Formats: sequence, structure tokens, C-alpha cells
Amino acid sequence: MKNKPSRIMIFGRPGSGKSTFANALHKTTGLPLHHLDKHFFTKNWIERDTQEFLKIQQSIVDTNSWIIDGNSIKSLEMRYSRADLVLYLNFPRWLCYIRVFKRIFDKSTEIDDRAEGCRDSTSWKLLEYMWTFDQRVEKPIAYLRKKYPNIKFEKIINDRALRKVKLAFVNGEFPDDYQEENYE
Repeated sequence: MKNKPSRIMIFGRPGSGKSTFANALHKTTGLPLHHLDKHFFTKNWIERDTQEFLKIQQSIVDTNSWIIDGNSIKSLEMRYSRADLVLYLNFPRWLCYIRVFKRIFDKSTEIDDRAEGCRDSTSWKLLEYMWTFDQRVEKPIAYLRKKYPNIKFEKIINDRALRKVKLAFVNGEFPDDYQEENYE
């Protein structure tokens, strides 16, 4: 990838650091940043109408440059098919659970990834979603990687690997031949 990617999709288990990394990448690259949770929910965690949410996403992916942070498995292909680079943050469950509980008490004020009135909290539904996340995305990822083989896909499993990706953007050294193994 001789030029820096200009359409970057970031997804992964809650607590994996998607929003934090997306915010840092936004500051590094200047690319417009979109947090899906901010569009999926309206005030006080009320889910937006599905068709309206899909229209919002479509209007974002139709632009020339973006960073999109979020999961929304139902619309994964919409984002994946238009991305130059897909970053799958697949951190250990235990670490993600710790981070989810930690951010309830210590959330960065720099990250504006929620709609008004959507304070961080933990529920049994969220914890179940986190536990089964790998199983939910395994087949869709395999399908999308096969259908769109030219889209760079990076599976990142730890903070050291995530720092390497950020450094690649800072230094303008994001080569064509990066492989998943480089980030594990």
C-alpha cells in the first residue's frame, strides 16, 4: 500500500480500544472520524431506526476518506467493501472485560464516541456480546476476506502490534506486503 489508506475500518470486541485508537489515528492522519455508536444510538441509548442508521453509514462510506470505528455486524460489508484497510482488534477477552469496567470510572474526555446521554455502563447483555464476539464475526470475516481479497485486512491482538500500526502511519511506511503475522 504505497499511499496511506484513506478509508479505514476499525472493529473488534468492546473494550479492545477501537475508539481510543481511532481517535489517535484521526489525530495522526487528519482523516474524518466516525464512531458508529454515536449514529446507532440516539439520546439515552435509544436505538436509531435501522434504515436511518444504514443511510447514515452509506453516506459516510460514499465519501473519499474516513475512519469508521464500530461493529454493527449487519452492515459490516457496507464498510468493508469500501475500505482500503480493515483493522480487526482481536484482543484477549479478559483484557477487554477489564477495560470495559475501567472506562465506566475513567473515560477519556477526548473521545466523543457516544450520543447525548449515553454514559458508559455495563450490562449482562454487553458482557454476553463480548464473550461471543469472535463467534459472531468469524464467518462474516471469512466471507468478506474471500469476496474482497484486495482489501488489506489486519488482525491485531495486542497493544504492541497496535503501536506498530500507528507508527506506520506516523512514518508513512505502510507497505503493500504487511501480513497478519506482523501484527500478532
